[in-house]
Amino acid sequence: MAHQKLILDFVFDHEKTQPDKVYLTQPVGHGKVIDYSWAQALDQSRSMAAHLQSHGFAPGARIAILSKNCAHFIMAELAIWMAGYTTVAIFPTETAETVRYVLEHSEASLLFVGKLDTWEQQEPGVPAGLPRIAFPLAPPNDYETWDAVITRTEPLAGRPARAPDDLAMIMYTSGSTGQPKGVMISFKAITRAAEGIAADTRSRVGEGTEGRMLSYLPLAHSFERSWVEAASLVDGGTQIYFAESLNTFLQDLQRARPTMFISVPRLWLKFQQGVFAKMPPKKLDRLLGIPILGKIVARKVLKGLGLDQVVQAGSGSAPIPADLIRWYRRLGLNLYEGYAMTEDNSYSHSSNEKLNEPGYVGVPMPGVEVRLSDEGEILIKSPGQMTGYYKRSDLTAESFTADGFFRTGDLGERRNDGLLKITGRAKELFKTAKGKYVAPAPIENLLNVHPMIELSLVSGVGQPAAYAMVVLAEDIRPQVKDPAVRARVEDELGQLLLDVNRQRPEYEHLRMIVIAGEPWSIENGCLTPTMKIKRSRIEADVAPQVESWYAHPGTVHWA
Repeated sequence: MAHQKLILDFVFDHEKTQPDKVYLTQPVGHGKVIDYSWAQALDQSRSMAAHLQSHGFAPGARIAILSKNCAHFIMAELAIWMAGYTTVAIFPTETAETVRYVLEHSEASLLFVGKLDTWEQQEPGVPAGLPRIAFPLAPPNDYETWDAVITRTEPLAGRPARAPDDLAMIMYTSGSTGQPKGVMISFKAITRAAEGIAADTRSRVGEGTEGRMLSYLPLAHSFERSWVEAASLVDGGTQIYFAESLNTFLQDLQRARPTMFISVPRLWLKFQQGVFAKMPPKKLDRLLGIPILGKIVARKVLKGLGLDQVVQAGSGSAPIPADLIRWYRRLGLNLYEGYAMTEDNSYSHSSNEKLNEPGYVGVPMPGVEVRLSDEGEILIKSPGQMTGYYKRSDLTAESFTADGFFRTGDLGERRNDGLLKITGRAKELFKTAKGKYVAPAPIENLLNVHPMIELSLVSGVGQPAAYAMVVLAEDIRPQVKDPAVRARVEDELGQLLLDVNRQRPEYEHLRMIVIAGEPWSIENGCLTPTMKIKRSRIEADVAPQVESWYAHPGTVHWA
């Protein structure tokens, strides 16, 4: 069988055939950016690879990166791969405790320290003797710097090759429960996933079109690593822009004017709420319904978001409300939902122009096989499949069927045309006192489309009926001390409760909506680094209050 190209082969080809093409654009503050061409990026990576090899680490040694997204994250990963090692990327928002766990569990030999907001709190988690190299945008430190290393080090020459089964990376899942698991990803798996994603994207935006993407979801997460970094390394025709900070996000978007844009439901919702803060939903709805004017208004809204050049928009990582997809499509944005996980390199399902339906996550991507178990669990075999969980052969064995399908833990239904609907997560199902299982996700989707709600959680194990806890939208939170605003919130959420219950079977009816006292965030431990809610954490926090809520006669409570 002929040698199949791996991800580094594509990279070396781009370095040779388009050395001067800009690949990475990094903001460095005060509105300034630095562009790195393929030749410049690879020149730096080659010097760093030579430096890493000079340490004499064993082949396959784990090299860690703790950094927000930046050009040097991708250059460091290429250096790690060329030097013969394996990347371990840590979420830039992790606590010192998790940083220590990942570095010790993976037996990391060196740590790259990059752009970070809370390094002072994280640094105590780094084992004392671990060598460190600082990216140019790292917080103040006395470590050896990236620039000093590459200035004095001769670049590694040639086309250093890796074997298909070599480990490219160990990805520690953020996990909404327990300790992170290390997902082992081979070069073959990341390459096949990246090829599939690049081909899928190319088919939508057209051959030869210059692609532009803004990289801002954590590169330590599979969704961004596969769909932005790995796909761009294979494709070679996409320029990657980085966001400077949360505060400059809209300016960063305006600067990049992306042709492809992927996000998570929480951010799609935040964008919508930002639009509603400037124009009430009913007024916008009325304007969009007027011929000609509606199109002008829609274009203006998308331009205001920096999304007017987007040919292809995607949502993944968590369920997105069907009404939110419809709203964006009304604006003329082709927003498609997808579905995948770290264990298949985010290469599984995607909607497309012919096969899409709000509420469905798409059809299998080329090479992906899918079936449902007798219990309705979604089982997947993907070309991007992981090798297994690092140091957890027991967990690896449990996670696969005898014929090699991965047990996703998600429950679903499939239509005859292949479109898949996620109906819930097996572990999230809970029984009320009525003895029937309740799936939280579909109910949460109905709640999350309301303009007043940012996030929701449905719970109620063993209670007479389920209840929902909600975080109010950012623009409303500062106003809730005003009695008139509180009354309006209670009135609207009381009506929402009735509307949601009308759409669900009787055993899934909500007894009440409880308004969270403070927003859930990554910082307070209620959200994972990819903004999924940590159910067990939130449920444990409110457990002492639950009985009093059920004892209260109203349908809307303030926690």
